[in-house]
Amino acid sequence: MSAAEPRTEPTRRVVAIDGPAGSGKSTTAREVARRLGWRYLDSGALYRLAALLALREEHDLDDPAGRTALRRALGEATIDLRVTGGTLHARLDGEDVSAAIRSAAVTRIVSRVADDPALRAFVNEALRETVGEGPAVVDGRDIGSVVFPDALLKVYLEASVEERARRRAREVEPPERAADPGVLASYAQSLAQRDRADRARSTGALVIAPDAVRIDTSELDVETQVARVVHLARERMDSAS
Repeated sequence: MSAAEPRTEPTRRVVAIDGPAGSGKSTTAREVARRLGWRYLDSGALYRLAALLALREEHDLDDPAGRTALRRALGEATIDLRVTGGTLHARLDGEDVSAAIRSAAVTRIVSRVADDPALRAFVNEALRETVGEGPAVVDGRDIGSVVFPDALLKVYLEASVEERARRRAREVEPPERAADPGVLASYAQSLAQRDRADRARSTGALVIAPDAVRIDTSELDVETQVARVVHLARERMDSAS
C-alpha cells in the first residue's frame, strides 16, 4: 500500500509509531503530535508507572496475587501524562514522578511488569479509552499491530544498531565516553540483546504491522524524520476526508 492510497477499512485518527529502542520513536512522536496539534501518549510511561507502583507497594511479581494487586493499584491510581516544553511529565496521584519512572530501579523491572498479559491488556484498553477516536500520536512496540490496528497511519521507525548505540551513548554519557569505541560496542551489544528479547516476547512483541510505513532513520536527523511522518499523516487525512 502506498502512503497516499485510500483506505477502505474504518480508521481512527491515530498515528501509531513503533520501533526498536533508540530508533527515535518517542522524540519523533512528541514532535509530530506538536506539529499536528494532536495529543501525545507514551505507552511505555504507563508500564513505568506500573513498575514504580510495584516497587513502592512491594508487589511480588513472581506471585499471581501480587500481579493482581498491582493491576488493581494501577486501575485505582490517578494518572496524568502530558507534554510541556517538549518533555513528558508524569503525575501519579498528584505527585510528579517524571524522574522516578526513569530511575535505574524502575528500568530494571519494567520489562517484567510489561510481560504480564493481563496488565498489557489493561494498559491497551486504557490507551484506547483515553484516545477514543483521536486525534493522537502514540508510540511503543505494538501500537500499530495490537493496540490500534485501525490507526489512520502506522509508522515503523528503524535504524542500524550502531547508530542507535551512538544515540544512546550521547544521551547518557559525557562527551569523552560517548565517542569511546568500547562504550559504543557495549551499547550496541545491549541493544542487540534487547531487540532479540523484544521480538521473541510471547506478549507485546515488537513486530511490524503489515500496512506500516517503514522509515530507516539511520542517516536522518530528527527534523527530516518528523517532517516525513507529518507529511504522511496529512496525506492520510486528506485521502480519508
